[in-house]
Order: sequence, then structure tokens, then C-alpha cells
Amino acid sequence: MAIIITDECINCGACEPECPNTAIYEGADDWRWKDGTKLSGKVILPDGTEVDADAVQRPISDDIYYIVPGKCTECKGFHEEPQCAAVCPVDCCVPDDNHVESEATLLNRQSFLHNE
Repeated sequence: MAIIITDECINCGACEPECPNTAIYEGADDWRWKDGTKLSGKVILPDGTEVDADAVQRPISDDIYYIVPGKCTECKGFHEEPQCAAVCPVDCCVPDDNHVESEATLLNRQSFLHNE
């Protein structure tokens, strides 16, 4: 499952540089699929959706840091545990019950994002 940042977030920013997929963004910041990945141009996501990896996407939150679920791998393939949760001083990086995924799915996403 992906990780979410709850509204207890104090906007300290400790989590953002720890994400190996660049899936974490400051509130109100636009994001792109290509950010921190090897994706570029038109790509077909694992769920079959075609996107332009270079296109600007709207922020998921305007107020607090947020995690893009389609880029989150819970650090599978990189670390033993989600690094955002490990460094969060207020424990607001938690599993997202709305995005429950298997370890295989997360590892496939990691491979897809980084062309491995």
C-alpha cells in the first residue's frame, strides 16, 4: 500500500528528500511523473493509463506535504522500511488504507519508475 501524510503534518519537510521515487511534494507544488524517475514523454502506467511523464500534474494537497500514490513504493527495492515514516518527527506518514498493494506490485512499480 502507499503511504499518506495525515493532516497532523507540521510541514517540516524532513520526508521529502528521503523519498527515492520523488513521490513527496510540498503542499501546493505541482508534480510530474518524470520527477526523480527515468520516465519521460508518453508512457503507459502499470494500471494501463497513458500519461505524459513531462506534463505538470495538479497538487494533491494545497496545505501540507503529500505523497503521489502512483509513485510510492513504500521504499521497496531501496530500503527495509518507508523512509518518510522513519524520519517523520510527528508520525504522520502512515499506510494508506485506500491504496493497499502487494509487495510484488510495489517492486514492479519501483522497476517501472526506474527502468530496471
